Amino acid sequence: MLATLAVAGALIVAGSAQAQDFPTKPINLVVPFAAGGSTDLVGRIIAEGMSAQLGQQVLVVNQAGAGGVVGATAVADAPADGYTILMGTIATHALSASLYATPPFDPSTDFAPISLLVTVPNVLLVNPEFPANTVEELIAKLKAEPETHAYASSGNGTPLHLSGELFKSMAGVDMVHVPYQGSGPALVDALSGAVPIIFDNLPSATEHMKAGTLRPLAVTTLERAASFPDVPTMDEAGVPGYETNTWNALFAPAGTPPEVVAKLNEAAVAVVNDPAVKERLAGVGAVVVGSTPEELAAHVSAEVTRWKPVIEAAGVTVQ
Repeated sequence: MLATLAVAGALIVAGSAQAQDFPTKPINLVVPFAAGGSTDLVGRIIAEGMSAQLGQQVLVVNQAGAGGVVGATAVADAPADGYTILMGTIATHALSASLYATPPFDPSTDFAPISLLVTVPNVLLVNPEFPANTVEELIAKLKAEPETHAYASSGNGTPLHLSGELFKSMAGVDMVHVPYQGSGPALVDALSGAVPIIFDNLPSATEHMKAGTLRPLAVTTLERAASFPDVPTMDEAGVPGYETNTWNALFAPAGTPPEVVAKLNEAAVAVVNDPAVKERLAGVGAVVVGSTPEELAAHVSAEVTRWKPVIEAAGVTVQ
């Protein structure tokens, strides 16, 4: 008995020492969407800053598929040592719980929350060749030509997909949804005109809006984006009461030592509060938060509750 207790005590001490020394090797930051999208953009900014803060490389690993679920599941199943973490989103940690008949993971119990990093407006855009300069003109065209037009999003069950479905419902129009494995591939087809209407996150759309290669019709938040004050909100543009957004947060696998979570939180919060990083994030429309793990846990719970009736009302499911 005493020998067993001694071994257990030694293991606890060893584990504590390992947590205190963390990190001793590179960390993989899984971005569950393709390169070029909003989550990837924010992830790379955060990884760069955390590498400097922690003294070890934080490497971005894009693991796309199933609206973020593939990458999130990989992190949930990873060793709980802090060396594999997730750039989670509203898609992985708020929507998946209601989209799947049998969710692949529990967003509240299968992850250790680290920090809510930023909130991000979504934006409705069209290819410049598409004959609509305002939301009202788009609605009129969609009503005049039903079952003719399609819109792109970053994938089935993503907040951008739901933004499109909510728009269809509230505006009384019809469009075919064309899902992609991330915003990057969706933007390629929007830019070419293959699918000329797209709901995207503001960060990944910013350079195209500035260049004039995509025309923004409205942001999806109730307040205008500080980086694009001339772009109206959907509420202002003709769909009263419309509101969606997204967010990015860091998660580790459940069971990650609290000391490791604390170190990751400290590094992440320091990064988003760095004035230079804040300016970079604000420039692409992201609003810095930098929460505690406890605040992120409460946020996830509230978001699951908020989106469940929206998803049920829209009749959106993912197989």
